[in-house]
Amino acid sequence: MSRAEAVRATNALGVRWVERADVAPGTVLMPAGLWPLLGLLAPTGSPDVQGELAQALGFPPTAAAERARELLGLLRDIPSVGSALGLWTAPQLRLRPEWLAGLPAHLHGALTGDAEQDRKELDGWASRATDGLIDTMPVRTNEETRLVLASALTVRTDWIKPFDDYGWAPDDADPAWCTDVRYLSRWTSLLERAAVLETPAGPVTEVRVLGNGDISVHLLLGEPDARPGRVLAAGIEVLDRRHRRTTADRLPDGSPGPGLTVERVRSYTPEDQLVVTVPQFTVEADHDLLDHADAFGLRTLSRPSLTEHRLPGLADGEPLYLDSARQKATATFGPLGFRAASVTALAVAVGCAAPSRPPYLQRICRVGFGRPFGFLAVHRTSGLVLAAGWVTAPDREVETDPWEEWPEED
Repeated sequence: MSRAEAVRATNALGVRWVERADVAPGTVLMPAGLWPLLGLLAPTGSPDVQGELAQALGFPPTAAAERARELLGLLRDIPSVGSALGLWTAPQLRLRPEWLAGLPAHLHGALTGDAEQDRKELDGWASRATDGLIDTMPVRTNEETRLVLASALTVRTDWIKPFDDYGWAPDDADPAWCTDVRYLSRWTSLLERAAVLETPAGPVTEVRVLGNGDISVHLLLGEPDARPGRVLAAGIEVLDRRHRRTTADRLPDGSPGPGLTVERVRSYTPEDQLVVTVPQFTVEADHDLLDHADAFGLRTLSRPSLTEHRLPGLADGEPLYLDSARQKATATFGPLGFRAASVTALAVAVGCAAPSRPPYLQRICRVGFGRPFGFLAVHRTSGLVLAAGWVTAPDREVETDPWEEWPEED
């Protein structure tokens, strides 16, 4: 039960994040990479810090730390997910043993105070922990840095049924999405993979693409004037059944959702068909989490003070505060599968012949993503949102194969 609670709390943090972040230019964020770090720090804070983190995380500090460990355990158990936790401290910092005991063994590294040497160590860890998808640690260290706490998260899944590596622009595509865009296409008889969500942002068309290792990617298309953050939030909220979801096999003929058409045609085969057209895409982002400090419970924690210790439960001595909190992330959707990675860090400083009339009445559902849209990478069993993003610039036609440089799975 505690894992389920951690999943709901992480997804709730994701909702707040996408609603506040500027996702319209195109971005990707991974709330499951941030929530455990906040949960682990929660019990160490001053009373004000603990109160703000408890509100953001949805649990009292001690329970938040327990849920953080449960969430890290869940991530380790998902075959298509890689996760790692890193901790580095300066020689001046003496961590409280009781806090350190709550972290995985063999985790603790050292900061030397030499900016270049520490940078190489931290960047090397980020690259190793994400199979080279993220090659730098998002936070910078300096002579005032006393601690860096980081998480790395990767998602790697191959589609159960690959896309055809060709496609066409939907009839209603944005003009900027009609020329030289690398579209992918797929046909399936499983109409329930598409649905329309009834949300406060208006109708949202959702297509679920199933991958191996219990991972699905949900593609989300709202009305042209719908706020991107709200479309993404609705896609997360429907996982907790907060909005009605009507699958395509139960939708009326016509245009019941954005980018979605349903029609009935005479056919020689009885199976209904769902036709999906989506552009290949890669999105990257570098988030400064302190831009939304209130959403993450970091307002007081990120305020330096010469007298008040913001993290007294972390270590004795000089007053500490959160100097930097950032996440660097990337995601790619291709014909064979989906890859995403993030590093999140907190830095603490001081065809045959047929009858003339086809015998079957076949339902054809077509979904085209020909303008900006959202996506979620979701663990099917738990409903945990591993990545959320918005696509504004699809991949253009290229000569090279974007998959060839990705490392092979062991």
